[in-house]
Amino acid sequence: MTRSSGPLSRALSGPADPPLRLLPQLAAELLLTLRAPARLAAHLRAVHDVAHQLIDRLQLHCPAVDFDREAVLFGAATHDIGKTVCVDELSGPGSAHEEVGRELLLEHGFPEALARFAGTHASWAAPSVGVEDLLVSTADKIWKNRRVPGLEDLVIARLVGASGNEPWEEFLALDAILTPIGQGADARLAFQASFPVHH
Repeated sequence: MTRSSGPLSRALSGPADPPLRLLPQLAAELLLTLRAPARLAAHLRAVHDVAHQLIDRLQLHCPAVDFDREAVLFGAATHDIGKTVCVDELSGPGSAHEEVGRELLLEHGFPEALARFAGTHASWAAPSVGVEDLLVSTADKIWKNRRVPGLEDLVIARLVGASGNEPWEEFLALDAILTPIGQGADARLAFQASFPVHH
């Protein structure tokens, strides 16, 4: 997968403390093709790893909840791909990367069902979002230990619908899933910060 030992390749496949899973191969190859900033690749790798932890724990807690696991992982691995174009949004605010990212993925042959996460990860309150979108959005928050009650309420509602449990039970369960994941935020932030924003 790696073409060199530069910062981008190290962000994609180098060691991390704590260890971070590698991105799906198609996502990693696209980042290499686009010559993505290493900081972006490190961010996507961290969020992808958190998404893995989130859905593993969620499926253990509530096996009845139905979602496309691979779509969530791909979405987490590519949600900010538009920042390869909107590089200023790597270090500052902005939402232009969302539609740019969706279009970029479509241009590279990915179906709308996968490209959509680039656009929906920041618009999780829209009525059309599915549980996969909510999980990508949650991973994109909890990787840095940010808790967003409105977003978590939507996840809880999906869990209640699948399990039949009371909302307070699913609130406690989701909190028990997110709290230990959030505790790894400092190490993930340090990993991301160790890579340059620009080439």
